[in-house]
Amino acid sequence: MKNYKVLLVDDDIEICQMIKKALEPENIETLTISTGKEARNAINSQAFDLIILDIMLDDTDGFQLLKKIQAEDIEIPVIFLSGKQQDYDKILALGMGADDYITKPFSMSVLIAKIKAHLRRSDKIKELQTSSRKITRAPFVLNIDTYQLFKDGEEIFLSSKEIMLMKFFMENPNRVFTKEQLYEKVWNNTIIDNNSIMVYIRHLRKKIENDSKNPEYIQTVWGIGYKFNI
Repeated sequence: MKNYKVLLVDDDIEICQMIKKALEPENIETLTISTGKEARNAINSQAFDLIILDIMLDDTDGFQLLKKIQAEDIEIPVIFLSGKQQDYDKILALGMGADDYITKPFSMSVLIAKIKAHLRRSDKIKELQTSSRKITRAPFVLNIDTYQLFKDGEEIFLSSKEIMLMKFFMENPNRVFTKEQLYEKVWNNTIIDNNSIMVYIRHLRKKIENDSKNPEYIQTVWGIGYKFNI
């Protein structure tokens, strides 16, 4: 079984110890850090498969740290683990490109399931990097080798989660999928709520549609789910 390395950035020592202990039997090594400065040093000096990030840190907040990671083009899945339970914070985090948002208090079994699911998905994305396939659904071309999406020859910049969602839609045009099917096929059965699905759909529409309020490509089939209309 593959060994993974996770960076846990949280100033709650007790939570860090519990998570680290719970991940050990899963062959997941955990480095725990309490400040944003230490986190940036660790990210720049070591390779991690996933980052678990609290919003409220002593020297910064998790949103600012995520921005700095993204500015340095570091491609690591990020899960926010926060005591902030407002929808605003969750939507902000997902909109910034975070891969998940879990509120405290949390179920340890759910957290582990989510971590493992994100690691599996990250592995799949890395596997796609080694291929040279392109998927074409006019006016879109998705280069899986480079994670690039083009519309009418113009590049559209997507997050890793948006790439996976767009890839699934382009591989299955004109088919209706329920939210449950998207959970299974794109999110690998990660426990995720309806609001999160809607957030990702909305952000993807803003990037690929001519008018996101009147979508032409990703259409809502009321009472059922979504379909990619080509």
